[in-house]
Amino acid sequence: MRETMSYDIVDASLTRRGFIAVGTGALAALTLASCVTPIRYMTPGTAAVGATEIARGGTGRITSVDLIASTTQVDLAGRTANTWSYGPVPATTIRVTAGDTLRAAVRNDLPTDTSVHWHGLALRNDMDGVPGITQASIGKGEVFTYEFVAATPGTYWFHPHVGPQVDRGLYGALIIEDPHEPLRYDTEWVVVLDDWLDGVSATPDEVLEELSGGMGGMMGSGGMSGNMMMDARSDLLGGDAGDVSYPYFLINGRPPADPDVFLGTPGDRVRIRIINAGSDTAFRVALGGHRLTVTHTDGFPVNPVETDAVLLGMGERYDVIVTLGDGVFPFVAQAEGKQDRAFALVRTSAGSTAPSSVTSIPELSGPVLTAAALTADESVALVTRSVDRELTATLSGSMMAYDWAINGRRFDPSNPLAGALGVAQKERVRLRIDNISRMWHPFHLHGHTYQHAGGGPRKDTSIILPGTSLTVEFDADNPGLWAAHCHNIYHAEAGMMTVLGYEAS
Repeated sequence: MRETMSYDIVDASLTRRGFIAVGTGALAALTLASCVTPIRYMTPGTAAVGATEIARGGTGRITSVDLIASTTQVDLAGRTANTWSYGPVPATTIRVTAGDTLRAAVRNDLPTDTSVHWHGLALRNDMDGVPGITQASIGKGEVFTYEFVAATPGTYWFHPHVGPQVDRGLYGALIIEDPHEPLRYDTEWVVVLDDWLDGVSATPDEVLEELSGGMGGMMGSGGMSGNMMMDARSDLLGGDAGDVSYPYFLINGRPPADPDVFLGTPGDRVRIRIINAGSDTAFRVALGGHRLTVTHTDGFPVNPVETDAVLLGMGERYDVIVTLGDGVFPFVAQAEGKQDRAFALVRTSAGSTAPSSVTSIPELSGPVLTAAALTADESVALVTRSVDRELTATLSGSMMAYDWAINGRRFDPSNPLAGALGVAQKERVRLRIDNISRMWHPFHLHGHTYQHAGGGPRKDTSIILPGTSLTVEFDADNPGLWAAHCHNIYHAEAGMMTVLGYEAS
């Protein structure tokens, strides 16, 4: 079993190989010779990381799970696709109670390295699952055990953080139950949305290689490739809606021709936990014949808002309450700007089945809720205090060159701390995210939940439209090194990623 990497303090110019080497040796403070003193950061092995985990307390109860990442086949309504997964697609939902410890033993039976990132959790830094930043990758045939206190209730999910592996079948829901749940409902349905091409039209690695050449390179080579999408347009997303052409859109691993079915009773109050596990697709989600009451986003409660439909960028989660009617109803996740959809059924009585050929329902043409319409419930709103530090993350790049970057710098795995955003522990941080590109980006910060300005929602993943800015605040209360990136996996892999690092004292 590979042990958790133990780092001490490194500077922002240390190479990835040197960074990992520090983890296997004695504790040290490293500073490269330079005429300018480099910023030095706390890393996963520092005492502050362990002390922060101890301060979380917890119940002492342990939930143990085994995850085996391996090659497999999935049935897409009669079409067999070769892919990678943790068993079924999505993986079996993991459930723990807030305060319990999750112990997840991950065995890698894949032909390459992998990891698991616990998306949205403010967990201990050395369990965040980002190779080269928080741990060494899990090699072929190896086992790595993630163990951490699952402190905050909510809807989360897990997936790899190695290359574009999340665009295979390697994902699943993580539900942290609130032992004092204030929300009243009779039952719940976990809905995982996905865009799918693996084993059908290409592998994610092939798509990344193709996109990395940029639109300009493809034009110069005499044509456009079938995996790059050029006509995905959405006013809701500010223009260009996505880069990749997908043959399937799935709900809980099933295409419209073989839909997932939720069975309920008329009058039931159902909590639907919706997770966008897609890699390049935003979804506009609605349930035919029903209104949705949004109660949570990214795991945190909001002041409830009723709507016809909700928009989810990649990595976002929304919880909604629905009071079920009597009949059979289409649950539709429109692939925003891509003229296709994922489809499921909600059945509360015998009757004719809603056809899988449903391409639209009236609710999809009504008001569409985004995070801008939400405010944090007072129980989770940040306490008002002065801001200690202001940071800016400027998102740039284009389809022409596929040169996605943050603050003018494309992430370099061989030098992961170059251009890192530095903070000090216990600071209140104001982060301004500027999107100067012509495409929307779902921005995700690891290890923290921020609050949108003006009393907005608590989130960890937010849609930033082209030519717009979003200002958020968070408390630097979880020391270590944390990835911050676009959750369009192809943008992140092309360079739209950086590191938030806590400065050493």
